[in-house]
Amino acid sequence: MSSVAGGARGRRDKDLLRFLTCGSVDDGKSTLIGRLLYECSVVPDDRLAALERESRRFGTAGDKLDFSLLLDGLEDERQQRITIDVAYWFFATRKRAFVVADTPGHEQYTRNMASGASTCELAVLLIDARKGILPQTRRHAFICSLLGIRHIVLAVNKMDLIEFGQRSFEKIATSFLGFATGLGDLSVHAIPLSARFGDNVTRPSGRMPWYHGPTFLDYLNSVDVSDCIARRPFRFPVQWVNRPNGDFRGFSGTVVSGSIAPGEPVVVTGSGRSARVKQIVTFEGALERAREGEAVTLTLDSEIDIARGDLVADPREPPEFVDQFAAHVIWMSDHRLVPGRSYLLKIGTRTVPATVTALKHRIDVNTLAHLADRTLGLNEIGFCNLSTAVPVAFDPYSVNRDTGGFILIDRYTNETAGAGMIAFGLRRASGTLVDRAFRCRQIDDRRHHREETLGCRTPYDVARRRQCAARAQSGPRIYGRRPCRKYQTRR
Repeated sequence: MSSVAGGARGRRDKDLLRFLTCGSVDDGKSTLIGRLLYECSVVPDDRLAALERESRRFGTAGDKLDFSLLLDGLEDERQQRITIDVAYWFFATRKRAFVVADTPGHEQYTRNMASGASTCELAVLLIDARKGILPQTRRHAFICSLLGIRHIVLAVNKMDLIEFGQRSFEKIATSFLGFATGLGDLSVHAIPLSARFGDNVTRPSGRMPWYHGPTFLDYLNSVDVSDCIARRPFRFPVQWVNRPNGDFRGFSGTVVSGSIAPGEPVVVTGSGRSARVKQIVTFEGALERAREGEAVTLTLDSEIDIARGDLVADPREPPEFVDQFAAHVIWMSDHRLVPGRSYLLKIGTRTVPATVTALKHRIDVNTLAHLADRTLGLNEIGFCNLSTAVPVAFDPYSVNRDTGGFILIDRYTNETAGAGMIAFGLRRASGTLVDRAFRCRQIDDRRHHREETLGCRTPYDVARRRQCAARAQSGPRIYGRRPCRKYQTRR
């Protein structure tokens, strides 16, 4: 192992950085990560021998190693020379541990890119130095900003194909910085490199003496993302009610934010019932404190009603609990979004029926302009109002990514139709179980009332309305036992 790499010992004590590679297709994402892993000497010998064989069969680098094949493991990926699925790699240096998600750049697989970015703190946005900024580059940058990523490495790749020109690099960097000003508070660092030949990947390039910044690996080792992981209140979505016998009743799940210890108070969002933690149980034994990311079972000092999908939280900083909210939605289905159609909304461990009540605007990824539209197509992004059949607990996505994100599921095909980031709630809901059931009845009553007063807009209903109106002109007629007076005119 080279000097830049660290051993497996002590990895748990190192700071962990999760990052992804994104950008347009054929910009060199897989090649960059493959070269990085190779120069950090973290590729096993047997995998390296297999890479040599695969490079001769599928490679595009002649007699040299094709580093993209380290991550593009699917047969279709190697035949088409593109990334389709997200590939994850873990590696560590002496300073830091990393989890990298190599995401696809093809527009058809934007949904996979969004999935890989949802857990990352930093994005490596690659740009082909010959092509410059493309629409897919802007789309990926915008999705990263929506998903809460505040640090972007602008990797201008394939500098060897433009003779390492400084002016071309500066033009691309300046153009992207102008676009990034509309994405909020982002930290952007531009690095010129050649992933194929290793220029500025782990060692400074002698062919670009005009660049005096850090190499790609040096920047990953030194970037501070602590502002992305600020202190968040305790949140514990209940995944399972653990009841092995009549003497034990616990609630299993993963602490998604904050921490908890025995004796501290908690509240069940929705019912508003509170209790204190009696014990924190794990397979290895009891814990003195459960922290973010740990899967545990909580027992309470009093018997209260808790079921799968409930959110146990800090009573001093409770989450919102509403049945209507506004959110950004990334549409991931070939079938267009239909406002008013019922979907399944999965947030945390809870799945409830939901409806997109209104599409406020669609966002143009090239100009970030808000455009009026009635629907969203594949890979389009919009700002919507949503209504759920029952109230759900959440934090705004900008505050907590784990409790503010959701997916929409098509109820007929069971495929993921869209991913959303909640911006704010539109109306508060009452906290008791009785009020919750009453509010569900109110939602049904409002829906039936709208159907009765407005009616559907299908051609059949329009013809029916005209037919009833024509019959009403000649006076009321009896249909069964009740007169049809709905469309009568006053005389």
